[in-house]
Amino acid sequence: MLLKNLGLADYPSTVEAMQAFTAARGLATPDELWLCEHSPIFTQGLAGKSEHVLMAGDIPVMQTNRGGQVTYHGPGQIVAYPLIDLKRAGYFVKEYVYKLEESVIRTLLHFGITGHRVRTAPGIYVRVNDPQSHTPLALAGVNDAAEAVFAREHLGKVAALGIKVSRHFTYHGVALNVAMDLEPFSRINPCGYSGLQTVDIVSLGVQTSTLEVSRLFAKQLNTWLAK
Repeated sequence: MLLKNLGLADYPSTVEAMQAFTAARGLATPDELWLCEHSPIFTQGLAGKSEHVLMAGDIPVMQTNRGGQVTYHGPGQIVAYPLIDLKRAGYFVKEYVYKLEESVIRTLLHFGITGHRVRTAPGIYVRVNDPQSHTPLALAGVNDAAEAVFAREHLGKVAALGIKVSRHFTYHGVALNVAMDLEPFSRINPCGYSGLQTVDIVSLGVQTSTLEVSRLFAKQLNTWLAK
């Protein structure tokens, strides 16, 4: 993939650029990976409900066409936008989501943090009280509600995922929290879950920079999305 580092990028114009790229691309268009940070903004997915925005305050709220509920973007969070031709890559949407999540997990592992999947709640979670724990999550069964898992395992969300696929081309992507002001997450029900704690890599006890994490994250995304 062609890697583009956009720096601190305006969210609305970045979405417009992704949509334009996706609409114009053809079968021979090379895939691209855009990495950036955004100025503070709340974004609502297609399933987003207004009641999950508790108090936006001075932060704008934007409706988008990605999947999922409400989330927050701000400086200190790395947002990755893979612009992939899934048909050419040879895998389906479910596999694509797995690869995005695995890229986050492998990036966290570099810093000694163990990321976990919760079956019914896309994204990556960590045990807040023991972020290095490799013990698998204790799941009660296929009907185990995500909220029950969050509470039982004392989980915090470190990465959120929301994608869009149009004509087998992907856009939107995954956001990994590195060193943020986490207060705005208290103004929403993150991803539609009341009381879900949001964490970042630094709050988990790791001293690093967005530049270092961005470099490692890009490497993992390139590796996993090429498989």
